[in-house]
Amino acid sequence: MEEKIPKSQGELIETEISMGTVHPAALEPYRVRFFVQDEIIQEAEITIGVNHRGVERIMEGLPVEKANALTEKICGICSNSHTWNSVMVAEKGLNIDVPERANYIRVIMGELERLHSHLLYLAHGNEVLGHETFAMRIFYIRETVMELLNMIGGNRVQYGVSVIGGVRPRCQLDDMRIQRLNEGMDKLEKDLTKFTDRFTSDPIVNSRIEGIGILPPKQAKKLGVTGPSLRACGFEYDLRTEMEEYDDFDFNVAVLDGCDVKSNLLLRVLECFESIKIIRQAVRNLPSGPITNRNWEMYDCKALKHYLEVPRGILYDSYAIEDGRVRSSIIRTPSMTNIGAMQYAAIGNQITDGQLCIVQCDPCFTCTDRTFEIIEL
Repeated sequence: MEEKIPKSQGELIETEISMGTVHPAALEPYRVRFFVQDEIIQEAEITIGVNHRGVERIMEGLPVEKANALTEKICGICSNSHTWNSVMVAEKGLNIDVPERANYIRVIMGELERLHSHLLYLAHGNEVLGHETFAMRIFYIRETVMELLNMIGGNRVQYGVSVIGGVRPRCQLDDMRIQRLNEGMDKLEKDLTKFTDRFTSDPIVNSRIEGIGILPPKQAKKLGVTGPSLRACGFEYDLRTEMEEYDDFDFNVAVLDGCDVKSNLLLRVLECFESIKIIRQAVRNLPSGPITNRNWEMYDCKALKHYLEVPRGILYDSYAIEDGRVRSSIIRTPSMTNIGAMQYAAIGNQITDGQLCIVQCDPCFTCTDRTFEIIEL
């Protein structure tokens, strides 16, 4: 695969196309600068910071359980993942055992969140392509997942499921909820299969996404790309295969090697079918017993870290506990390491495909906004 060579920073490129901070093709405010010659992108620059809310600073000194609840506000798409990972930092530091039934419910919520995030990504991708019909169709399919999230968590955006030692009592899965989960997975699989057949056979869509936004595997590794964007470059790595919470579940790690927009879109579709498979196993084999362990004590512990595979890649959380309060909190979201890939993938493409090259990595800048500097290793 031919490697693209960006223009050096010292070279003058006369035409700059600026998009944002507010743009119809962007779900969130951020600024993109494309430097073009003959409508071909020679350099790309993404600037974020509009959404910076200083979440780690606000967490400083808060009681641990209150701080964990605050992490849910970081992102409106993967709110459950932020709380789950933050709670697991405390459970790791305080040596708390989580009931098996609670772990299953956490996995179900994690995979439901992956489904709704991937479907939102596919809808957004089709919007940027200009295919409104496909976009609306995916939003319609996604409603099945949103209703199930609302049923378990009592909310469509922030569910408040994980707490230290398990999950909240209101998230208990009774027979009625289990039946609705099974029916929802049947409907989702049927609708998604129909859409996939239509999507993959559409010649106009394929002409817009095949060979666009190439990110060579060597560059993906160098930039520290994680999650589906890495797997769309041929790397078979999914952190869920190393998590004990997923030990009981049989699923495949979806991998494609096209390294382009098409591979990124199709890989998310494949992962949706794997999530459906995991949820069915969790519902079928749901253990009995309690869903919360409150038999633990709070004590001081040094800064600990925990990683979690979330819809966009790997989420990192770290904090210490002092007098029952959070100290030195650090949160790193997957889009932070994917920004370099988005910039690189845009180079060499037509300006009309620039935003599509950025969207292919499923950016979420609202939960990423921090003070940082990208350094190539």
